[in-house]
Amino acid sequence: MINKMIFLMAAFCVGVMLGAKEPDRCMTKLIEPPLQIIDKPIDFGKERIEMTKAYIAKHYGKRVKDITITPKIIVLHWTAEMDFEKSFNRLKPQYLLTDRKDIAKASRLNVSAHFLVDRDGRIYRLMPETWMARHVIGLNYWAIGVENVGGKGNKRDDLTPAQRAANKRLVRYLKEKYPTIEYLIGHHEYRQMEHTPLWLEKDKGYRTIKHDPGEQFMREVREAAKDLGFKAAPKN
Repeated sequence: MINKMIFLMAAFCVGVMLGAKEPDRCMTKLIEPPLQIIDKPIDFGKERIEMTKAYIAKHYGKRVKDITITPKIIVLHWTAEMDFEKSFNRLKPQYLLTDRKDIAKASRLNVSAHFLVDRDGRIYRLMPETWMARHVIGLNYWAIGVENVGGKGNKRDDLTPAQRAANKRLVRYLKEKYPTIEYLIGHHEYRQMEHTPLWLEKDKGYRTIKHDPGEQFMREVREAAKDLGFKAAPKN
């Protein structure tokens, strides 16, 4: 499990360093293993790239040569689905599934995310971290998206302790890799970003109501990452 700690009894002791026959004091070192990320790519071919460019032009007013982003925000989600493969298969196709009538008018581009965290805490990378994914209205052009398998019925936080630990480590990994990241928010907080420079959505009627991943989950992750200086979404 990626969230397990490895405890090692140090072989060096004060007594040994002093030349004593028996050590009288020893040190215990706590070593955390490297973060494990499993690559499991979704379909992101030429069609999806071109649809992403069209989405950027329509919704953000930018004409781009590629879909590279400069990450400035991390957005945490849940999938509202309890099974990993079902969650993955909703993100995998290039075109939006037919049951997403709530956002179909905005684009045929399928929703996506950069990471998917399973119930046991395993982290899967679904696409390049610096390509734009469609996962949050108004903010995609700056945002790295992290989906978590869970949130049954899209009603409550049922994410596991392993997922909580994985998210805490993942946001730390991302901040250290991309110092440009300023914000850490939950999907349910996205509309609080409307009056910030990161908000780009041109369509004033394109909004949805989100509940994921909930206040408690975000409090826990933010508390673990407080030394990194993330900004929270402004209070409206």
